[in-house]
Amino acid sequence: MTGWDVTPSGVDFVTSLVGDAIEEIDKAVKSYGTNAKSAADSAGSISGPVCGAVPTGPVGAALALFVDRTARDVMFLSARAAKSANGAREATAYYVVGNLEMASDTQHKALAAPKIDLPGDKRGGDHK
Repeated sequence: MTGWDVTPSGVDFVTSLVGDAIEEIDKAVKSYGTNAKSAADSAGSISGPVCGAVPTGPVGAALALFVDRTARDVMFLSARAAKSANGAREATAYYVVGNLEMASDTQHKALAAPKIDLPGDKRGGDHK
C-alpha cells in the first residue's frame, strides 16, 4: 500500500449514514414478505365457491415464487452494507493506531460477499 489518507471523523460520519440507511432497508425487508403475502391473498383464484381455505390462484403462486427466488437478494442488501461499514470502521481503527497491515487486511476481508442463511434454503449461505 503506497499511502493512506483517512479522516477518522469522516469515516465515522459516512458509516453512521450507512447505518441509518441499513435501518430503513431492514424495515423495508420486514414489510416485503408481509406485503407480498397480502398481495397474493388479495389476488384471488380461478375457482368457484369453496368450503374452507380458498386455493392459491396463479397470481398468488407467482408472487410466492418471486418472493422465494428474491429473498436472498433482498437480505443481501443490508448484509452487504453492514459488512462494508463495519469493515471501514475496523480498518480505520487499525489505521488510527498505526497498524496499516491490519487495516489493509481488514479492508480486504470486508470486500468478500456476506453469507446469507435463509431457513429451509438448501443453496447454502453464499450469495448467488
